[in-house]
Amino acid sequence: MTTTNRPIRRALVSVFHKEGIEVLAEAFIKAGTEVVSTGSTAKRLAELGVKVTEVSEVTGFPECLDGRVKTLDPHIHAGILADMTNENHAAQLEKFGIKPFDLVVVNLYPFADTVRSGADEAAAIEKIDIGGPSMVRGAAKNNATVAIVTDPNDYALVAARIENGEGFSLEERRWLAGKAFAHTASYDATINEWTAKHWPKPATVDQPTAEGETEVNEAKFPAAFTRTWDRAHVLRYGENPHQQAALYLDPLNQNGFAHAEQLGGKPMSYNNYVDADAAWRAVWDFAPQIAVAVVKHNNPCGLAIGATVAEAHKKAHACDPMSAYGGVIAANSKVTMEMAESVRPIFTEVIVAPDYDADALELLQTKKKNLRILKVAEPPKSKTQFRQIDGGLLVQSTDLIDAPGDDPDAWKLVSGEPADEQTVKDLVFAWRAIRCVKSNAILIAHDQATVGIGMGQVNRVDSANLSVERANTLADGANRTQGAVAASDAFFPFADGAEILINAGVKAIVQPGGSIRDEEVFEAARKAGVTMYVTGTRHFFH
Repeated sequence: MTTTNRPIRRALVSVFHKEGIEVLAEAFIKAGTEVVSTGSTAKRLAELGVKVTEVSEVTGFPECLDGRVKTLDPHIHAGILADMTNENHAAQLEKFGIKPFDLVVVNLYPFADTVRSGADEAAAIEKIDIGGPSMVRGAAKNNATVAIVTDPNDYALVAARIENGEGFSLEERRWLAGKAFAHTASYDATINEWTAKHWPKPATVDQPTAEGETEVNEAKFPAAFTRTWDRAHVLRYGENPHQQAALYLDPLNQNGFAHAEQLGGKPMSYNNYVDADAAWRAVWDFAPQIAVAVVKHNNPCGLAIGATVAEAHKKAHACDPMSAYGGVIAANSKVTMEMAESVRPIFTEVIVAPDYDADALELLQTKKKNLRILKVAEPPKSKTQFRQIDGGLLVQSTDLIDAPGDDPDAWKLVSGEPADEQTVKDLVFAWRAIRCVKSNAILIAHDQATVGIGMGQVNRVDSANLSVERANTLADGANRTQGAVAASDAFFPFADGAEILINAGVKAIVQPGGSIRDEEVFEAARKAGVTMYVTGTRHFFH
């Protein structure tokens, strides 16, 4: 039987991160493997007892340009790229006096680590590896005869194959090559992400837009999207138990929600992450005011502003105590003992905040052992959103409530008297809160807290009815719509949706306007003496 295994007699090792290299060193010594290495890697292998040949001895040329050039030489790359199953390649190596490599072990300069450390541009540029990716790609291309290793998790496997003399089969070398190409692709994508932010197209580059085409913001929408994420955790399952899932992290962002520090409770699930991220974004829409959100199935079932975080939580919870069961709580302020005491009797899946008072954290950790307690140091910063569709990716700028119509000074009064100061505060609150409610969305608010939310309906009438019903059936008989305000995330196509709110006793409504039947909607509000503002801005959330 013909084997495709190739014993490992000669290896090239050049690694920035030295962790785990002891495993390889021991195998090299036992097997008598010829090892060629660079700089600090050669020094470390020698310290471990490996007989090492420096790259400069092979190339006949010293490392130069502060280490920028050391392996970029035919004596190295011909040894990597020669397909030893090809007689012509083998003959050329013999002619030039070059020995082939059977194994290449490389990991790259820590570009992402350097950027995350806050290093300046010059330091980041020096950590853009050139020789390393060249060796990796060369060895991966030549998997016919060379095994390429970029993952330290594979060192034990490599060591075993060196010691037993088997080496790797062609199928295994191809698998290693695939991992290597993924490694360099991710590395280059991270560099590209950084350069896109730091080296935008200069104003001096004038590229006219073709007739009929929309001008492209190349920094936000590059011709090829090459972002990369690193796997952090494999989750127990996805949205449902039969689905598989994992969490990936942006290598250039170590402070986002995905990097939350977990201070207690069970491991996070896929749905926990989705709901907690939605809640986290929602509360920061109100900064610097103190806000708390209670979210269930990616929709708020309560959202409020308070003088204290405990007050904000009580007001948010009161909106819909039934739905808050098994929900997620987010606060944009430190969780106090008073808030922790309020949370204690409520079954909650996750709580997320920028920090916790020591006694509050101890209470939550000891009295609610299953509660997932997350600490996130910084508010959301992402300005781009992604959604995968079959065969493609949709990319858009994040809705940050920063459109011209989000400023209440830009609102147009179309019905009733101008709102008083308190009513304006409630309208502004309702308008900001509607951003995080799934469309079609109608939200009723009072005292800067939600009292009724109609979300995710396929027509605005159903959303209006749902918001009124939730406001008045979840409050022990109280009429919470009377004298409240309402917001709609998009225009009312007919007067009927607005009339439901008006008939429920709402005193003021804010909505985008823009319907061909705007005048019918405005007239319904005028007849009832209800104040209505239009913003000219929409906040759909699908």
